Amino acid sequence: MASSIGSGMTYFSLTLWVWHLTESVTAIALIAFFFQLPQIGIALFSGILVDRVPRQLLLVLSDGVAAGCTLSVGLLAAAQHLQIWNLYCIAAIYGCFGHIQMLTYTTTVPLIVPKQQYLRANSMGSLVGSGAAIVAPALAGILYPKLGLSGITLIDLATFAIAISTVLLVRIPSSKNDSEPGSEEPRIEGIWQEITFGFRYIGSRLSLVSMVVVLSAFVFMSQLGEALYEPMILARTQGNAQVLGMAVAASGVGGVIGGLILSIWGGFRSQIRGMLIGFVGTGVSNMIFGMGQQPLIWFTAQFCASLHSPLVFSSYTAVWYAKVAPKLQGRVFAADHFIGLVIAAIASLLAGPLADQIFEPSLRSGGTLSSLVSPILGVGPGSGIALLYVIVSIGIIVLGVSGFAVQHLRNAEEIMPDYDDGQ
Repeated sequence: MASSIGSGMTYFSLTLWVWHLTESVTAIALIAFFFQLPQIGIALFSGILVDRVPRQLLLVLSDGVAAGCTLSVGLLAAAQHLQIWNLYCIAAIYGCFGHIQMLTYTTTVPLIVPKQQYLRANSMGSLVGSGAAIVAPALAGILYPKLGLSGITLIDLATFAIAISTVLLVRIPSSKNDSEPGSEEPRIEGIWQEITFGFRYIGSRLSLVSMVVVLSAFVFMSQLGEALYEPMILARTQGNAQVLGMAVAASGVGGVIGGLILSIWGGFRSQIRGMLIGFVGTGVSNMIFGMGQQPLIWFTAQFCASLHSPLVFSSYTAVWYAKVAPKLQGRVFAADHFIGLVIAAIASLLAGPLADQIFEPSLRSGGTLSSLVSPILGVGPGSGIALLYVIVSIGIIVLGVSGFAVQHLRNAEEIMPDYDDGQ
């Protein structure tokens, strides 16, 4: 939580820095793109690392490199040599080790949590990012004008020290437990077989394929929206950092409350049903956000959208925890994440040009499209981004509703046996 708050402060400050320098959606979206792009390559090998290297070591290493990236931003900012291309390079390095950290953390949960508590543990884990989203923008908004980027990065570095110290204090069991029923690892020969193992594992189970496809579609549309909402608010408020900070904080509050509710409640009996309902709730909330033109509407919609986020991702991950043996999870989860990274990178790459070159100009031209949507979305800067955001939100709603019609998806939990039931 502490480390996420520090990193959130740095990212929020960098978003403001880039927007004030360029006022370009593309410039901001490219940070996410360069963060994701190198992860695509490293994802092919990260699963092997996680299954072979002690996870405590990987967590400390990834935190250490991320701290080095933050230090680089601070030093460049202090010397007044920071440029946008520097951020893209640093984001690429940060992304590589951030991916390893995320995969290591994800596959560590089932080693220290009983199976019946997977969903609750995942929902509690979601509180980290959501809680940071509440605190980080507020702190950054107050401290950034006084301390600048270099001061914010010093705070971030201190929180990395807390994170690394905490990891060193925790005992993480090994995933190598040959006594687990159904967990026998197939004999694998050659690096190519190792790299492709996760993809072949998923491909041999139609229900897992269905889950990957539907979540990939959700991630694509969500990532488009994620790249658009901050520039939309900045465009519609003439760069008001306070409004943006409150919107991000509202999102964090929604995520925290959603995670707490899910932790106490335990979710739907069918995790797949919970995931699809989460899709619909997210889509409806995002559509209201895109149509809104007042901060209060944005705050409320962001709260409601994030309220559903733990339900989506905790339900999805809980199914994988139950169906894939821990000693195989590194490579199998890495394959799943690889697909998600490709989808998210494409979405980040498309978001900027779609907003800057197509939707924004089309609504400023005063043509037929502008006259049709202006009564709903308004006019002026940001209205084109809002139109694209609403279209994406409708797509998420359709995805959630249509998912109930796919048998291999709807009945995935019954079709696939749990790993400890023999598979």
